[in-house]
Amino acid sequence: MKRTLLVCAIVLTSLTSGAQVSFQTAIDLALRNNPRVKMAEAEVERTRSILAEAKDVYIPSLTAGSGLGYTYGFPVGTPTLYNFTVQSLVFDQSQFNYIRAARKGMEAANLNLQDIRQQVAEDAALTYIALDNDLQRSRTLEQQSSAAERLVDIVQQRLDAGQDTAMELTRSRISSAQVRLRRIQVANDIHVQRIHLARVTGLPADTLTTDTASIPAFPSPASVSAPDTALSPAVQAAYKNADSKLQQAFGDKRRLYRPQIGFAAQYARFASFNNYKTFYCQKLSDGSTDPNCNLSNNISFGIQLTWPLFDFARRAKARESIAEAVRSRHEADYIRDQFLDGRLKAATSASELQVRTEIASLDRDLAQQQLDVVRTEITAGNPNGQPVTPKDEQNALVQERQKYLDYLDADFQLRQAELSLLRNAGQLESWIKSSVRMTPAGQP
Repeated sequence: MKRTLLVCAIVLTSLTSGAQVSFQTAIDLALRNNPRVKMAEAEVERTRSILAEAKDVYIPSLTAGSGLGYTYGFPVGTPTLYNFTVQSLVFDQSQFNYIRAARKGMEAANLNLQDIRQQVAEDAALTYIALDNDLQRSRTLEQQSSAAERLVDIVQQRLDAGQDTAMELTRSRISSAQVRLRRIQVANDIHVQRIHLARVTGLPADTLTTDTASIPAFPSPASVSAPDTALSPAVQAAYKNADSKLQQAFGDKRRLYRPQIGFAAQYARFASFNNYKTFYCQKLSDGSTDPNCNLSNNISFGIQLTWPLFDFARRAKARESIAEAVRSRHEADYIRDQFLDGRLKAATSASELQVRTEIASLDRDLAQQQLDVVRTEITAGNPNGQPVTPKDEQNALVQERQKYLDYLDADFQLRQAELSLLRNAGQLESWIKSSVRMTPAGQP
């Protein structure tokens, strides 16, 4: 309850400050609002009820009823004013397996809920990081667009002065148009990411922005590892489900040739206005009914024993259940192999993307250094005698911004791979809750 109030307070603060939402708040809201999480929670409650139902057959059940009526002539029924019946299962070897199957099913549902929460958290985290990356790209493209338009103006002036060619002007216009196209593409992507993030968090999409400083620092891919035997909640849930099917098959098989014992007891109060006494009580010499005959109360109890000896339908059901259990086991093995292959690919991909991001960062640094040299030469002059013009400065600025965009793209691909790696290693939740904040590398 306190946590919910805290999240609500944070959301209200975010809405009053330009709809900026922190990374942790976005994840918390996504986990609370996602229908898949609510469906999984309902499934957990359902399996918990199935387990309780399997156990409660040993608890005596009490029912009450009535069978009022009147019989003319010989009574063939038992018109009771009221009756109480108690029934329960005493022994059934199959029921032990059904209880184990229900327990395994509940464990599988809990693991499935855990896996779905991780999926939702990963999706919300990736959407948040993608939106944050797009906002940075949008600001960078705005700067690049200004430089490209300035370059077109400079080349046009140089062409008018006879210092440049029409071909160079066309090149500058193409470069400016390409930047405008990328701005439109990024704006559309920002709109899509905002709509998706708003849908999963329940926040308004208009002007929804991110807080870069709230995103936890990503660990090095080399430090994110898990034992080869560690499996994801989805794989564990698949094996628990297979174990549940196996216990169900054992229970169905043991319903043949094994006894079931039940207990039953009943108290009934018969109607006195019927003619039971006329036929069931002893007659006196004068023809009247014995006044000491009392048929008003009836108490009965006993043990019921059932021993199935010949039942082809149950035998076929047992074969069906065993085949289903075998299929579920192979399905779990298949899901395990897919998970292990995916984890290996995520680890190798993250290591490769880390180097690519490093190269992109170095390219951007080199472009920045070249831009600084050009600006210095414009101010102080070129000692080599080659004149440096404003055209060269704008070209260098356009290239520097492009190198930074390349870095942002490589960095986002790395973050995407690292998110997958964290989830496969079982460290996604701890990373999301990490208090370590990162300062974006290469921030302009």
